Amino acid sequence: MAKLSDAEIERALKSLKGWGRDGDFITKEFRFRAFMEGIRFVDDVAVIAESQEHHPDIHVVWTTVTLKIQTHDEGGITNWDVALAKEIEKRPSVGPKKPSKPKP
Repeated sequence: MAKLSDAEIERALKSLKGWGRDGDFITKEFRFRAFMEGIRFVDDVAVIAESQEHHPDIHVVWTTVTLKIQTHDEGGITNWDVALAKEIEKRPSVGPKKPSKPKP
């Protein structure tokens, strides 16, 4: 699968709310009210990734989960990455959330 051009990437990102570009990755930060909500989201993403045999980089910091996607074999962003991001966006656990205040 061929890497997308800069113009193709920009066009694709317009259809992916909240997603951006970080070098040769598309990326999005998701915020949740509680740590376990973020972990359940990661579990949902893992199921999607396994079904597509395409695995994002996942970074978890308390109630924030950051996903970075690229087609490693191509060394950049392809339609496969865009398709994975679109599938992730369909998950019911995706949506704007604000972290709760930490308990003392």
